[in-house]
Amino acid sequence: MRLPPLPADQWDEATHTALSAMRDPAANNALSTLAHHPALAKAFLRFNVHLLTSSTLPARVRELAILRVAHRRECAYEWSHHVSMAKAEGITDDQIAAVLADAGEDGGHLDRFDQTVLTAVDELDGRSGLSDETWSALGERLNDQQRMDFVFTVGCYALLAMAFNTFGVQLENAEQNH
Repeated sequence: MRLPPLPADQWDEATHTALSAMRDPAANNALSTLAHHPALAKAFLRFNVHLLTSSTLPARVRELAILRVAHRRECAYEWSHHVSMAKAEGITDDQIAAVLADAGEDGGHLDRFDQTVLTAVDELDGRSGLSDETWSALGERLNDQQRMDFVFTVGCYALLAMAFNTFGVQLENAEQNH
């Protein structure tokens, strides 16, 4: 762990303000790590909260995308936190397992659009862009605003995975799900 969570008893007013929009931030290692930099935390969390609560992207699509990012970026912290969120959106254990498979090798647990979501994450993460074919396939179910939110969601969670992995953010419990 390069940057350990900052204990709540060491938070100043700026830190409390920065984390005020989040539920129980002291119990969350990622938020407690962001507490080291309140101005950054406040700015970033405003964007992150938008993606989680106000985005036009359907929550199921968001969670599939985030899980794929977490898998590709080998981010156990992000994976662990979003498996339960994915299940809450109706994503099954078999579908979650399919997120870990190579593109096109999920054994039929994901429908064609879900596969497109994973392909889109792979393209964005690997090339920083979407092919015309993938952009069009996403457009079969997502409008332009939703596709924009999709791109920003993938980018945001790739950034978070980078930060969590670099800072050494550890799971709140010893159990790892990935």
